[in-house]
Amino acid sequence: MRYIQGFVLAVPSANKQAYIDHATKSVPLFREFGITRMVECWGDDVPAGKLNDFRTAVQAKDDETVVFSWIEWPSKDMYQSGMQRMMEDPRMAEMGEMPFDGQRMIFAGFVPEMDHGPGGATGYIDGFLIPVLPDRKDAYFEMARNVSPMFQEFGATRIVEAWGDEVPAGQVTDFYRAVHAQDHENLVFSWIEWPDKDTRVAGMKRMTEDERMKTPPADMPFDGKRMIFGGFAPVLDQ
Repeated sequence: MRYIQGFVLAVPSANKQAYIDHATKSVPLFREFGITRMVECWGDDVPAGKLNDFRTAVQAKDDETVVFSWIEWPSKDMYQSGMQRMMEDPRMAEMGEMPFDGQRMIFAGFVPEMDHGPGGATGYIDGFLIPVLPDRKDAYFEMARNVSPMFQEFGATRIVEAWGDEVPAGQVTDFYRAVHAQDHENLVFSWIEWPDKDTRVAGMKRMTEDERMKTPPADMPFDGKRMIFGGFAPVLDQ
């Protein structure tokens, strides 16, 4: 089974090109370690939330932009061996200083429980962080599997829902604090791939207007008030 590394970070807006260059430079090396895909997405439509949001998740400053990113591995074993090789490889030290504050970056490992759609050329991403209790896991993914065909009907090319597996606690920020996790809640790291922003805007509008979405489940398997979401423009997809 494939494995996902998910990241959210705050990058000074003035460092956008430096960030893209740094990430692009790392791809050939990461491929040596076993990754199959690396995607970096620049914040575009990232709303402020009443309780939490992507910006508060990484304590973004006024002059910073949120980046939503993930790396795909063939399996957890490949991820673990690849990360070990990465830490031991002297070329990693030659990558240079990161153009963002790494102390506020949040990261974790996730198991993709649902991966629908062929994907393809990705022009826009909707990213989500969702707190879910372990005993509601099955109910959550059943709901996700029921809704996924609608997203594809309205233009999405791929929908991925991944369950938290290795979610470390951070000193400054982490995924748990991002969603104000309570009562042993775990994390879902999720994204929707669209061919372009226009398709996404039209597709989301059709979703909200569709009669099938106007009757939500009587017992939602997560607290939607603490779900984090936003729209992102891919700046690297290799």
